[in-house]
Amino acid sequence: MPKSVRLLAILVVLAATAAHGYPPPTTLQSAFEAAGAQSGYDRYLELETGRVYTGGLLIGPTWDEDRTLFIDDELGLDVMIEGNGAILDLQGQQICISFCENRLDIQDCIILDGGVRFRGDVAVGIDRIPEGSVRYCTFYQPHDSAVRLQGVGAGVVCERNIVVDTVDTGRDVQIWNGITSDNLPTGLAFGLSVQIGSYGFPTVIDNWTWFRDETINAELLRHYCLLCEYG
Repeated sequence: MPKSVRLLAILVVLAATAAHGYPPPTTLQSAFEAAGAQSGYDRYLELETGRVYTGGLLIGPTWDEDRTLFIDDELGLDVMIEGNGAILDLQGQQICISFCENRLDIQDCIILDGGVRFRGDVAVGIDRIPEGSVRYCTFYQPHDSAVRLQGVGAGVVCERNIVVDTVDTGRDVQIWNGITSDNLPTGLAFGLSVQIGSYGFPTVIDNWTWFRDETINAELLRHYCLLCEYG
């Protein structure tokens, strides 16, 4: 999205929320840090209707710079993001749960300029595969994919979401080495793992996807695509 158009869209949202007395924008990270435990979740984010939350969120460990060890400073948590119609302006970032056995559930959010990613891996004696769900969310111009499952499959539900005009940002990276691959295109509404023998298949039902470019919209693999993470 051009910066001027994106800025105008945000200004319109802010004007509308201000007119109705909604609170000013805040970061999604600050909402996460302030959230307490509830309903079996370690963090339960009860977002405010119409409020704008900015930036992305990482839940769970990630790789070090050499991609040889996991950085476990941030342990995985079970997280619910109850949107209540809140606007998540991810600003090109992601909501990501990675390399843990925890779950992330997101529902009733309007998500701009970003996407949701589940990243997992298995090794001898170690299971780092998260689970969760994305339900009743509207994605507008998400980057890479609206929902990307990378080393994850069964245990994830994508249900009744709307995805409009996913942005192609170039080739994605292989999960274990960080190298870009021609087998990992972006600009997909739902990018799923082709390794269903290892990870199983997610539940993907009753979603609606659309691209304003008629040529792109006619490409079925831009809506749902299985991606080979081995490169």
